[in-house]
Amino acid sequence: MKAAPEAQKRLLDLAELDSVIDRLAHRRRTLPELAEIDERSKAFARLSTQVIEAETEAGDLAREQAKAESDVDAVRTRADRDQKRLDSGAVTSPRDLASLQSEITSLHRRQGDLEEVVLEIMERREAADTKVTDLVAKRDEERATLSTAEDRRDAALSEIEKESGEVQGRRAGVVGDIPADLLKLYEKLREQYGVGAAMLHGGRCQGCKVALSIAEMNRIKAAPHDEVLRCEECRRILVRTAESGL
Repeated sequence: MKAAPEAQKRLLDLAELDSVIDRLAHRRRTLPELAEIDERSKAFARLSTQVIEAETEAGDLAREQAKAESDVDAVRTRADRDQKRLDSGAVTSPRDLASLQSEITSLHRRQGDLEEVVLEIMERREAADTKVTDLVAKRDEERATLSTAEDRRDAALSEIEKESGEVQGRRAGVVGDIPADLLKLYEKLREQYGVGAAMLHGGRCQGCKVALSIAEMNRIKAAPHDEVLRCEECRRILVRTAESGL
């Protein structure tokens, strides 16, 4: 392949810009905010699940407390009714009086037992409500931290995209100076090796850093200036400049 020496030298400018683009892409993939967001998202999801579980438990206890209080009210109402019957004097039979008094005593005992149940449920519900409050606070704090990390990520990505756009613009200008067949070869090699062209500097390929043999250097010296050369070691396009040591 033949190409004007100036066109070949433009490959070095292109390679430098592509190196910048690759670094920006790597930076985009490895932003520390990405790992933090992943960690924070998982923590937020866990806390959200815990909040739902705690709210469900608190809701169950609220219904359990309401049922227990309803049972207390029912027993109290029945005891009050029986007490009024007893106090009214309507019951005169000793046997019926003894039975009524026994029932009232039993109802009072039952009411006391149920009130103990209500108190126990209230204590459990208070603890459950406190747990909900604490978890909601932690979840909201985690969400705020996550949002802050996302804002930092977006700002960093915006900066990267801006720089990348500028480099891509400069790259387009360089590409216009390179013949199509030479550019096609460069792009193919770049896809294979990461870098498509390297400078020959002081008898050493700057792509693989290998020093060329005397025989290889003599071959390069004898090659026409417009011949497109390849490094024998890394197969990249080898660009000759004033610093090549020829």
